[in-house]
Amino acid sequence: MTKVEIYGSISRRAFLISNYAFLTLLSLIMFLPFMNVIAQSLSSPGAIERGEVMFWPIEWTTQYYQYVFQDIAIWRAFGISVYITVLGTLINLAATASLAYPLSRPEYVGRRTLLIFIMLTMIFSAPLIPQFILMRELGLVNTLWALMIPTAISAFNLFVLRSFFMQLPSEIIDSARIDGCGEPRILWNIVLPLSKPALATIGIFYSVTNWNKYMDALYYINDRQLYPLQVKLRELLITDDLTDTGNLAFEVTSQSVQGVQMAVILVATVPIIMIYPFLQRFFIKGMLIGSIKS
Repeated sequence: MTKVEIYGSISRRAFLISNYAFLTLLSLIMFLPFMNVIAQSLSSPGAIERGEVMFWPIEWTTQYYQYVFQDIAIWRAFGISVYITVLGTLINLAATASLAYPLSRPEYVGRRTLLIFIMLTMIFSAPLIPQFILMRELGLVNTLWALMIPTAISAFNLFVLRSFFMQLPSEIIDSARIDGCGEPRILWNIVLPLSKPALATIGIFYSVTNWNKYMDALYYINDRQLYPLQVKLRELLITDDLTDTGNLAFEVTSQSVQGVQMAVILVATVPIIMIYPFLQRFFIKGMLIGSIKS
């Protein structure tokens, strides 16, 4: 091994070590606020009042989680968020795949013009008032459909899925057509099974977006019984209202309110985080779009 090779090997190893150290330190810094939320959600009101809670629970207690789990309003909002996330993501995937497939085929007439119009939606968003009037005329105001139908297709996710579809071998699709398969069957039986990594990738994007529905709910939902979890959390953070459940056994103080807020934040955050490990292998493959060659 020459001196140049030895020097290059040492330099590369030093770069990798410093890079890993920097990224690890950056990850820890980003995780510290989350650790503080966890610590406060498990600390006593007195410890929170004294400012003793940093990154480890002081005077360990689970009273805030007991309150949250007994709060019917929070559970109702949690169920609505789950419903929006599951059904909304299915609608997103079905609508996006149905549009991305024809736009990925060169024989589709007018696809370039349609792609230009779709790209314009990424640059210019619809004004709020005309959008609200449209939703009202369609009868979607104060319904959960208002949180799913208008955002059924994301232009960014559409382009991601279209790019993946374009990399699929055209010979497979042509063979299916020769065998007499129609376009819906080709999409369902051939294209989608080969596109699991891309579907998992945009599925994660869509599910996170649906779980965090906030502004649309503020605009279109007036019935507090239909509030998703994020709006319920906002209501709790702003109003400090812990009177929904009528839980008289829970002592309401400014410190206990803060502890409940931290517990609700965790309840609203952990479920969507838990989705990623199950889809991680598909997510990594889906981000490597362009690896399939015909």
